[in-house]
Amino acid sequence: MDRYITLIDKLKKERALSAKEWAVLIKNRSPKLSEYLFSLAREEQERCYGKDIFLRGLIEFSNYCKNDCLYCGIRRSNRAARRYRLDEDTILSCCHEGYGLGFRTFVLQSGEDAAFTEARLANLVRRIRKDFPDCAITLSAGEWSKASYRTFFDAGANRYLLRHETRNDSHYSMLHPPSLSAKKRRQCLWNLKDIGYQVGTGFMIGTPYQTPELLAEDMIFLKELNPQMVGIGPFIPHRDTPFKNEPAGTLELTLFLLGCIRLMLPKVLLPATTALGTIHPEGRELGILAGANVVMPNLSPKSVRGDYLLYDNKICTGEESAQCRDCLEKRINAIGYRTVTARGDSLNL
Repeated sequence: MDRYITLIDKLKKERALSAKEWAVLIKNRSPKLSEYLFSLAREEQERCYGKDIFLRGLIEFSNYCKNDCLYCGIRRSNRAARRYRLDEDTILSCCHEGYGLGFRTFVLQSGEDAAFTEARLANLVRRIRKDFPDCAITLSAGEWSKASYRTFFDAGANRYLLRHETRNDSHYSMLHPPSLSAKKRRQCLWNLKDIGYQVGTGFMIGTPYQTPELLAEDMIFLKELNPQMVGIGPFIPHRDTPFKNEPAGTLELTLFLLGCIRLMLPKVLLPATTALGTIHPEGRELGILAGANVVMPNLSPKSVRGDYLLYDNKICTGEESAQCRDCLEKRINAIGYRTVTARGDSLNL
């Protein structure tokens, strides 16, 4: 046990471990070790951000996707999915509602929908920027060329979320169709950083074929990229995908890695994801207590929330935006933290 506590102490001091050390730590985690890790993670979180938990207004504007990722409920081959695509006026209406609720960051998320061309998406960003000059605009719309990313940036986007999913090329190919590659995904992230975005990446915990050694590669890549945001959450199977019978990732390992990321990148923005809340009734609260400091209430129209299903049993699909925000605020206050609707830019610059 002392050996593994020593590794946690080294991570806090040096902000890095070797691949071998990461694998050993992940393999030998325990409830006692996690408790120690989380106490240090909370110290780092509060040193950088105090008791503030940042709220982001999530707008899932299209569930069409040209890709066929094996784990994803909105994959192209899923004929059971009820497809929708919000028009610009509806998206702007969601932003106006969110602004009235206090949100100062909007996260626009979609599948890779060919109907949202570069020009159309850039125009949407311009309209939001015009109406909400004091807000941060985050895009999460997949892979584009560097020139397209620059167009969105020039239109007014500040941040971009693009999970690398897994650093290992072979593992990536087991989860994705041949048209996608881990190398291209990583290059997109470097392009985004080069342009000047605040960049978010991340990966799922417990995907098929994942090992501690592969997770070690992910942690080393995070250190190398040094992003402003990291989103991790448990893999949850979807009934209409090839991975429908695979076991879900665990709350325990997800929380452990949240704590590790907080120690490695103390100034990073770290969401307690909806997936965490889906696998455990208090998953998001436990994520915050492990070092997370962001939550993303849903601002999408209630009529379509149940159709943006990347995985089964997603929570908060039936609540109004105000209900979702108020519920989260009460739950977060109950564990000693406070919700903040400010832009909340990352300190990891």
